[in-house]
Amino acid sequence: MRKKKDSVDWLYAPGRMRYREKCLSILLDKFGGELNEDGTPVHSNESLYACAHDWVSQGIQTTQGLIESYLKDYND
Repeated sequence: MRKKKDSVDWLYAPGRMRYREKCLSILLDKFGGELNEDGTPVHSNESLYACAHDWVSQGIQTTQGLIESYLKDYND
């Protein structure tokens, strides 16, 4: 069955998108500025975004534990 053209998957609903943005902002604030000696990022944008996306897609309603989750599961 096809979705209606104007329906939005819950994962991409405006509230979830704002929450994903908040999660990504927290991760970028914490890890985005860390650089290796050669100037390359210590943490990839891909890993930071993947963590934020997965966190939101699991339906977690708080950012508590987000940093720990990143360090455990996504830290390159």
